[in-house]
Amino acid sequence: MKTILVTGGAGFIGANFVEYLCGKYSDYKVVVLDALTYAGSIQNLPEKYLKNNQVEFYYGNVLNTELVNNLVKQSDFVIHFAAESHVTRSIFDNSVFFETDVLGTQVVANAVLKHSNIERFIHISTSEVYGTAVTPKMDEDHPLNPMSPYAAAKCGADRLIYSYYHTYKLPVTILRPFNQYGFKQHLEKAIPRFITSCLLSENLVLHGDGNSSRDWTYVEDTCHAIDLVLHANSDLVVGEVFNIGNEENITIKKIAHLICNVMGTDSSNIVHTDDRPAQVIRHTCNSKKIKDVLGWEPQVSLREGLEKTSNWYRQNQYFWESQIWLRKVPIETEKGIKKWH
Repeated sequence: MKTILVTGGAGFIGANFVEYLCGKYSDYKVVVLDALTYAGSIQNLPEKYLKNNQVEFYYGNVLNTELVNNLVKQSDFVIHFAAESHVTRSIFDNSVFFETDVLGTQVVANAVLKHSNIERFIHISTSEVYGTAVTPKMDEDHPLNPMSPYAAAKCGADRLIYSYYHTYKLPVTILRPFNQYGFKQHLEKAIPRFITSCLLSENLVLHGDGNSSRDWTYVEDTCHAIDLVLHANSDLVVGEVFNIGNEENITIKKIAHLICNVMGTDSSNIVHTDDRPAQVIRHTCNSKKIKDVLGWEPQVSLREGLEKTSNWYRQNQYFWESQIWLRKVPIETEKGIKKWH
């Protein structure tokens, strides 16, 4: 039996990964540490695995050194998802992003350093560390040009982990997923916000002209990539950085139109507002490295993924209806004007 510590395991990607892991490896014990901030919820975790004790949940913050040390001590692997993860919210209140994303990552890394039992330490970074693409596709050597406080905090954590590998030889792998979507994602993100707007017969609001583009990856494909890294020969992955993405850049406007089509909603409901500060113009993944090293390929097309995701939100209104008021965040522009984004 292996014990996997998943920090931030009650968040969107973390909870999906916990369910994926438990469903595939019945002899694994999964320990989840989560502070249950607005974007994390105990209801995200698979109930059947909590009931049969395959998943053990701890309520707490990654800044709690003693708690993190105790959990790392009893684990074989650490997968570190815990982070604040919303661009607009980081503009609204940036301090918590640096505390959780950088200092929290330091606490986890120090615990791994202290306990030599850890076989693999996977740090979940983000494509946001790259900023706007300066090449047709963004490989792992693309310049790091974070454009928001969130991206800067994640970049700091990313480089901190990189330094711990070179300084202390920790068994580290850094993963940089591109834009994610799927079940249980918070309504502050574009795709669930658009889907629930359709369900509520509201307008779908785009920032700016909607031509900023992203590389959208279905969360189950990302879980598969993490699984491959977790079980790969250490010579292939330790000390390495891997992108996870589909290698397609799709505009926000096109996503909104696709969702309207999937949901059977009139696309005339798509409207525009002021562009968001720190807007990344384009993200396009180069995932050649993880394909060549581990054989990973995305399995779910954008259309199929949007259909699965929209059906889930349609059938699980109890999950997201309490989040409706969190879809917008007030920020102050450089001219001192209050805007909701």
